[in-house]
Amino acid sequence: MDTDQVAGLVFVALASVMAIFQIALALGAPWGAAAYGGTNPGTLPTRQRVTSGIAGVVLYPLTALFVADVSGVFDLGWTAGQSSVWLWVLAGLFAVGTLANAMSGSPPERYWAIVTFGMCLTSGWLALGI
Repeated sequence: MDTDQVAGLVFVALASVMAIFQIALALGAPWGAAAYGGTNPGTLPTRQRVTSGIAGVVLYPLTALFVADVSGVFDLGWTAGQSSVWLWVLAGLFAVGTLANAMSGSPPERYWAIVTFGMCLTSGWLALGI
């Protein structure tokens, strides 16, 4: 297993944690203090639950599949041409997410900065290698 595959597996693991968390929020888990700035402790309002559901069921899984494909964890044939551009986009988005989580007024949400920073590093690593 090469370093790109390790980076891909780490990214997939972290994206899976994020997806599970978002799905749990969407299903009504009382973890609102750890999301969306912590402004809704307990169960999230409907709009945020829908957003979490989309993130958990669509966005994080698709992102994880893309990174797994780019990194060589497995081959879906999705990554022709513009992979490095999309990896840099992901690295940038997760860098912003890291800053937002780290600066959150909600102490439980700050822990997510560790996860998003890992996703930023691994997608950036893969972007550098392509």
